[in-house]
Parts: sequence; structure tokens; C-alpha cells
Amino acid sequence: MKIKAFLFVDSLKTEIMHIETSKIHLVKAILNSNDEEFISRLIDFVNKENADFWHELTPEEKAEIKEGINQLDRGNRKPFRQLLKS
Repeated sequence: MKIKAFLFVDSLKTEIMHIETSKIHLVKAILNSNDEEFISRLIDFVNKENADFWHELTPEEKAEIKEGINQLDRGNRKPFRQLLKS
């Protein structure tokens, strides 16, 4: 069991390092670019990724979420473990 845990942690460290390296390369590419269209497209992409999902929901989906919140506020809830059993 310890070997599997070690391999998982080692794999996770490698993945994190890869992500960090990728981010550094991306920042360098952005800093070295003078292409206004490229920068503009990146800004648009980042803005879309950070958009509030609430504005993308249908009125029906918003109503269902609000009803769920109201149920929780009224104390109508189940413990997570109980929910898994049902």
C-alpha cells in the first residue's frame, strides 16, 4: 500500500511541476509577444473562463437552485452519508 501511495504522490508532484513549467512558458510567450490580436484573444479567453456561470443558466435552472437553497434554509436537509445510502 505504501508503494502505491508513494507512486501517486510522486506522480502528483510531477504533474504539478509540469503545470508550473507550462505556466512559466506561457507567461514568457505572452511577455515576448507584440501581437495585439494574440493578446486580445488571450484576454477574451481568460474573461470567458472567469465568467460567472449564473448568467449562463436558464431561468428554470436558477429557480431550481433557489428552491434548493430555500429548502436548506428551512432545515430540509440530509447528511451526506445518508444521501449516499439512498
